[in-house]
Amino acid sequence: MHSLLLASAPSAVPVHLVSKAGWPALIERLAPEAARFAKAHGFAARPGQHVVLPDGLGAVSAVLLGVEGASARRRDPFAPGRLAAVLRPIRNDIPSLTQLGLPAELLQSWMQRRQGLILITGPTGSGKSTTVASSLNWINQQLPRHIVTLEDPIEFLFTNDQCMFSQREIRQDSESFASGLRSALRQSPDILFLGEIRDQETAVTALQSAATGHLVISTLHSSSVVETLDRFSHLLKAGTEEALHLLAGQLIGIFSQQLLPRSGGGLFLALEYMQNEAATRRWILENRLTEIQDHLLKSGGASNCSLLQYLVASVQQGYVEADVARSACARPQDFDRAMRGIS
Repeated sequence: MHSLLLASAPSAVPVHLVSKAGWPALIERLAPEAARFAKAHGFAARPGQHVVLPDGLGAVSAVLLGVEGASARRRDPFAPGRLAAVLRPIRNDIPSLTQLGLPAELLQSWMQRRQGLILITGPTGSGKSTTVASSLNWINQQLPRHIVTLEDPIEFLFTNDQCMFSQREIRQDSESFASGLRSALRQSPDILFLGEIRDQETAVTALQSAATGHLVISTLHSSSVVETLDRFSHLLKAGTEEALHLLAGQLIGIFSQQLLPRSGGGLFLALEYMQNEAATRRWILENRLTEIQDHLLKSGGASNCSLLQYLVASVQQGYVEADVARSACARPQDFDRAMRGIS
């Protein structure tokens, strides 16, 4: 859910600017609306806590508003003739993998690995952060690990249970994902979470970290397994051939997701996933993405599933309407054929 906040009056709430390149007037005018928004979504008032407004335009990182646990992402802060912001509430409690409708056994098996790369992908607003948080929380409840996170911004705060967390925020604690990752390797981590892989340097460093005995988890803005491999491969092509070998050898799996309107109200999590094994390693190295897509469509195991298969099953089981599922397919005609039982 998103809420559009339009600034109208100066703030009477004390505001502390966190961003180095801040816009005090913007924050002062948005503060009362942001506070009301937070309280309206069940955040109790308590001095010393904060509402986070990440900087989509490089303007403001966060403000302190004295509202407990109120975390919200900020979007375009401008509207014609006046200042505005779009805020999306982020839950403080972390749902379990099962509650999210994820294949828990598969993800848990990936999260128990001692080294390798796991990619959680999807468009903006598809729930990637929640999936990662739920996975890390499961590790925290089950396994003794040192987990270092690099985020932009920090979205979920973890309480140590079986694990010890070291959470860092980009620009506040580290200049970039790549430099933060290099520094994190000196902290003796077992697991590294990168909020996003954005460039070739970060991609190569992540793979090198996986190759040296770390479990690396990260996200990418891509809508399918094949698109993820294509984008990641293009990031690495500016590097060496060794980097492509690292991707084929160190990738554990890719988990792509998107949120669709659920029949009867609410949202439904549509999934596509692939576990990297012998055949897919060879296809990744040779950039044979067509074979990987065919592998997903033909696979009947629990470790691989195409989005098309998932959408057809979701319609047949009454989770989403056929027109919604069809619109989520890259090739709607393939969905029509699959619904008629034509492979």
